[in-house]
Amino acid sequence: MNLAWKEMKKNKAKFLILGSIIFLVSLLTFIISGLANGLSQDNAALIKDLPEGQFYMNENADKTFTLSQIDSGTQQKVMEKHKDASALSIQMGFVNDEDGKQQSVAFVASTDCTYLPKIKAGEILLDSTMEKKGINVGDMLTNNQFKGSFKVKGFIDQKKFSHAPVAFINKDDYKKMYRTDEMQLIFVPGANNTADTFPGLQGFSKQAFLKTIPSYQAEQMSLNMIVWFLVVISGMLFAIFFYMMNVQKIGLYGILKAIGLKTSRLFRMMWTQMILITAASLVLAIIFSQFFKMVAPEGMPFHLTMETTAQLSGIFLMIGFIGATLSGIQMKKVQPLQAIQQGEM
Repeated sequence: MNLAWKEMKKNKAKFLILGSIIFLVSLLTFIISGLANGLSQDNAALIKDLPEGQFYMNENADKTFTLSQIDSGTQQKVMEKHKDASALSIQMGFVNDEDGKQQSVAFVASTDCTYLPKIKAGEILLDSTMEKKGINVGDMLTNNQFKGSFKVKGFIDQKKFSHAPVAFINKDDYKKMYRTDEMQLIFVPGANNTADTFPGLQGFSKQAFLKTIPSYQAEQMSLNMIVWFLVVISGMLFAIFFYMMNVQKIGLYGILKAIGLKTSRLFRMMWTQMILITAASLVLAIIFSQFFKMVAPEGMPFHLTMETTAQLSGIFLMIGFIGATLSGIQMKKVQPLQAIQQGEM
């Protein structure tokens, strides 16, 4: 520790440059990860907030829930077997506010259950972002496909689907609006129900169902690829930096080995330097990312949890350790006399 710290003080500029680069790379990684999670919430918070369980849709729907229609007989059989199951439907649409302005929403209707709000006929429960657009509790909203009107019952936080605010309505109003007697999906909560199969239905875990949402998988794959690319870059930076440092110190290593310093001590010195630089860079990056979270524009979907931050920090430390260790393999091969002669050339 003492030897590592002395070298860092002697070569401040080199270690500051490496620390600055790691700070910028890790900060960019945290911000992009926050944007990826934010877009994920904005695209599918409705589904992600549900408990673990199985989604079922018509097997002829080609994994497209909007094309799925489950007949009432099949629905009844599933719900008789699983008392906590719920049939639900999701359709993109719009509502007209009292000023006649159209607002895009994702209509959601379901049978009675404990994990989705219960809505009476003629009422509507909206995502809280609709309140910021001037809609208030008690307002009457209309839809061109629905003969009646909806009275705003209230607002609920962070309920989005396909980047649109969710509008919970009664299942009977939904059936009248879309002129159908069938629901699209059946959700069975509980991780122990994954083995259940029903004739004519195709089952999906929650993660598998998320991938059926248009744009969700492509959106997340692109952003996550950038995140992992930045993580790999950080590992390469450590490997290149310590390799160049080790090449310059071949003569020094030869002298240290000649006076009896073990190779394991040299590795510990390098690992200590890596941990100190990475830890300091990550602490600053976390502080700045949390500050960015506070000053980010209100409409920006940014969601960076401490769990995600801790996971990424652990990955950065692991990658840094691997990169530094690979670059230090040459220290093990150093022969004292040869290294001293090479350092004198």
